[in-house]
Amino acid sequence: MSDHLSTPTNDTCELCAKPGGELLWEDARCRIVQVDDAAFPGFCRVIWKAHVAEMTDLTPADRAHLMQCVWTVEATLRALLQPTKINLASLGNLVPHLHWHVIPRFADDSHFPSPIWAAASRAVPARAAPSSAALREALQRALARAET
Repeated sequence: MSDHLSTPTNDTCELCAKPGGELLWEDARCRIVQVDDAAFPGFCRVIWKAHVAEMTDLTPADRAHLMQCVWTVEATLRALLQPTKINLASLGNLVPHLHWHVIPRFADDSHFPSPIWAAASRAVPARAAPSSAALREALQRALARAET
């Protein structure tokens, strides 16, 4: 298993070279960003900072930490947006850097009930994304509670 502190950064990796969205929260091991996607307001990514491709590259403690962050983002988005469903995805086929997509879904969104990567079945409805400040504050409170 990789040691997240000694794993080298891959300069050709999109998630090593760029934040992957607007930074909402980070610690020494991972960061949470909001993706700028008008079709899916509230779409967030939880990105492991070290360049590893698979969950089993992490120690059990690191896996638990990453998943606690994913679950906290899910719970926060549910509380703020009351979506029909939350989609969780960790693909990494195009960007083999460990990250999770946390996507609020609504029954009237452009792709529902299909995945967001499928063809749209209707126009994107007007729905505002939560403000970065509100999402950042809610995540910080929730993650502080999760650590205690």
